[in-house]
Amino acid sequence: MPLKATLKIAYVSSFPPRECGIATFTADLTGALDNLLETVVDSRIAAMNTDAVSRYSYPRQVIFQLDPYSEQDFIRTAEKINKTADIKLVNIQHEFGLFGGKYGSYVLLFLDALKKPSVVTFHSVLPSPNPELYNVVRLIAEKTSGLVAMTHRSKEILIQDYGIDEKKVSVILHGIHSIPYSTSAKSKSVLGFSKKTILLTFGLLSRGKGIEYVIESLPQAVKACPNLMYIVLGVTHPNVLQNEGESYRNSLIEKVRELKLSSHVSFYNEYVSLDKLLQFLRAADIYISTSLDPNQAVSGTLSYALGSGRPVISTPFAQAREIITRQSGILVNFKDPASYTEALLDLLKDPLHREQLGENAYFRTRNMTWDNIALEYSKLFSKYSEEIAEVSKYKKIPRVNLSHLFRLTDDFGIVQFAQLSLPDISSGYTVDDNARALIAACSYYEGIGKAFKTLFPDKKKGDLLKRIEIYLNFIGFVLSKDGLFYNYVKPDRTIDVEFNQKENLEDANSRTFWALAAAATTNSLPENIKQKAFSLLKKSMAASQMVESPRATAFYIKGLCLFKNRKDFQEILVRHCDRLMSLYRGVATEEWQWFETYLTYSNAIFPEALLLGHAETGKSEYLETGIRTLDFLIGQTFLKGIYVPIGQDGWHQKSGERRYFDQQPEDTSAMACALATAATVTGKETYRKLMHQAFNWFLGDNSLKQVVYDRATGGCYDGLGEGQINLNQGAESTISYLLARLAIQHS
Repeated sequence: MPLKATLKIAYVSSFPPRECGIATFTADLTGALDNLLETVVDSRIAAMNTDAVSRYSYPRQVIFQLDPYSEQDFIRTAEKINKTADIKLVNIQHEFGLFGGKYGSYVLLFLDALKKPSVVTFHSVLPSPNPELYNVVRLIAEKTSGLVAMTHRSKEILIQDYGIDEKKVSVILHGIHSIPYSTSAKSKSVLGFSKKTILLTFGLLSRGKGIEYVIESLPQAVKACPNLMYIVLGVTHPNVLQNEGESYRNSLIEKVRELKLSSHVSFYNEYVSLDKLLQFLRAADIYISTSLDPNQAVSGTLSYALGSGRPVISTPFAQAREIITRQSGILVNFKDPASYTEALLDLLKDPLHREQLGENAYFRTRNMTWDNIALEYSKLFSKYSEEIAEVSKYKKIPRVNLSHLFRLTDDFGIVQFAQLSLPDISSGYTVDDNARALIAACSYYEGIGKAFKTLFPDKKKGDLLKRIEIYLNFIGFVLSKDGLFYNYVKPDRTIDVEFNQKENLEDANSRTFWALAAAATTNSLPENIKQKAFSLLKKSMAASQMVESPRATAFYIKGLCLFKNRKDFQEILVRHCDRLMSLYRGVATEEWQWFETYLTYSNAIFPEALLLGHAETGKSEYLETGIRTLDFLIGQTFLKGIYVPIGQDGWHQKSGERRYFDQQPEDTSAMACALATAATVTGKETYRKLMHQAFNWFLGDNSLKQVVYDRATGGCYDGLGEGQINLNQGAESTISYLLARLAIQHS
C-alpha cells in the first residue's frame, strides 16, 4: 500500500499570481503531478520574484522566494533545500530572462550549492550560440542530473550546437488541458458572439507578438467575411508595461482606427482565469499564433489552441514548424500581412475544411494532456530518485465519475458508441451495454451510504436510480417470448431482427442474467425494482439452464453467486462450474493452464468465476483451478511491470504468436475485477497489488504510456492501438473502466 510519508519535489520557477507564462506552466505541471501522485508526492515551489522588493500573495506551496539579482539568494535557497530532508529532487523551469546574471548564469550558483538530484526544463533553446551562451548551457547540463527539451528540434540543437550527450536529454512536450471536443457554436453563444466568425490571439502583449501584421491583413478578409471579429486577449507583459507602458497596445488600437476596423477587432485587456481562457478558445473559429521569433522553442498559447481543437494560422517559429501540418493549420511568413490574408481567405471560405483541421489538431494532441505530461515527468524524476521511483507506483485512484455514463444514457437505454465524447445515436443500443451499465450502476448504488456517501448527494442518488430503471426497462423490452434476450436494437428503438439472427447471443444473454442478478440482490434498491429484476431473471432461466459458450458460462456463474444461500440455485451453479472444469481438463497442459486453446477477450472472467464458485460452494477443486489459471494468465499479461492485454488483432493461439494490439478496456477491467476477487478469496496481498497494477493501465501504465481514462469527461477511450489511442468514448469501454474502478473501491 502507499507510504504514509509524503515526499517533496521542489520547483525553481516563477509561480502565480505572478503574470508569466512559465508561472502558469509550473502551476499546471505541479497540479497535474500532485493529482497523479496524491498522498505520496507533493510539490513545493522556490518562486522567482521580479526583484528584491516586489512580493506576491503566494499559495502554500511556495516555501522559498528568490530575488533574481541576488547571488546569495540562489546559494541560500539551495542550502535550505539540502537541509529539507523530504525534498528528494529539484526541477528548474529554465528561461534565460528568469534568472540574474548574463544569460541567467546565477542559476549555476544554485546548481553548484545543490546536493540533491535536479532536472532542468529548457523553455528556450537558442541555436548557433555565442561563446558565453554556449558555456552557460553546457555548465547547466554538466551540473544537473537530466535535461528536458520541449520539442524534438530543441533536443537536436542541444546535441548538435551545444555538444550535450543525447542520453541526458528527454523530450517532454508542453502540456494542454483535457477538455471535450466541441465546435465553436455553443461557446460563442455564451460569450455573445453567435453571429460572428471569431479569430483569436491570446497571451501577454509585447512588440515581439507581431499582432500589427494580422491587423493589416484584415481589410480583405472582412470584405469576404463581414461578420469577422478578431479578438486579442491578454494584458501587456509586466516588464513591457514597466519599461514602455501601453505604447504597443496603443499603437495597435491606432492602426485599427486607421484601417476602419473598430467593429472587427476587440482588445480584452485582462489576465483571464483558465476557465474563461478555455471558453474563449472554444469560441474561436481560427486561432492565430503571431510570434516574430523564429527560434522560439515553445508556445503555451499555440499548444492550448491546438489542444482545444482549433485550426491554427501561425508564423513558422520553431515549435510551429514541428507541430503544425497541413492537416491541422497553415504556416504564414513572418511580418507578411498578405500571407495572413491568403491563409484567412482559404479557411474562411471553407467552414467544413476549417472544422476538419480543428478535429485533426484535437486528435493529434491527446498525448499532450497534462495527465500524460505528468506521467512523463513522474517517470523522468523516478530515473534520478529511487525514493520517488518507489512511491510513484502508487497513483491516485480517480474519484468515481458517472458523468459520461449519464451522457450516453437517454430515456430508452445507453447508446452503444460515441464520436469522441458525444453519443452516436446512429449506432443504436445493445443489451450487452445496458446489462454492463446496470451492473455498474447497482454496484455504485450499493456503495451509497458506505464509502461513497460523502461523494454522492441525494439528488444524484435519484438520478442514478432513474438510470437503473432505464437499463432494467431496456432489458425487459428485449426479452423475447421464448425467454432469450435480443442483443441489438436499432436507433429507431426497434429490434434489429436480422443482426440478432446472425450473431451468437449466448454471451449477451448470460451477461444480462448477471446484470439482473445484480439488481435483484442489491439490498439498498427499492423493493419494486428488485422484484422486477428477479421476475425477468426467472423468465430467462428456462432458456439458459446450460450454455455452450465458455464466457457465457462464466457470466452465468457470476450472476448465480450473487444469490447467497439459495439452495435452489446451488445445483445450477455447480453444474456451470463443473462445465468450466471439464473445459480446463480437456485443454490444459503443463505449459498451457487454460480452458481454451487460445486467449481472447475478458479472459480473467474464467478463473474469477471458479473462485466465486469456490466461495459459494466450498469446493477446493474450483479454488485450485481458479488460482492455477489466474496465475497462468498473469504470466501471459503482466510484462515488464505493466499490464498488457491480449491484442484483438489475432489474439493469442496456444501454438501461435501472441498479439499485443489492439488492447481493449474490457479485458483490463476483467483482470482488475478477477484480481480483486482473488485477493478477497485468498487473502493474498500479491493479488491486491496486481489489481492496482492492472488498473493503472487506464492511468497510463500501458504500452503507449498514455492515459486511457479521460478525467475531464468521465469516459474511457475505446482502445489502445499500436501507435495511437482510439479517442471515442463508447459505452463498453466507459463501463468497463467503471467496473474496474468500483472493484477497487469495494475490495
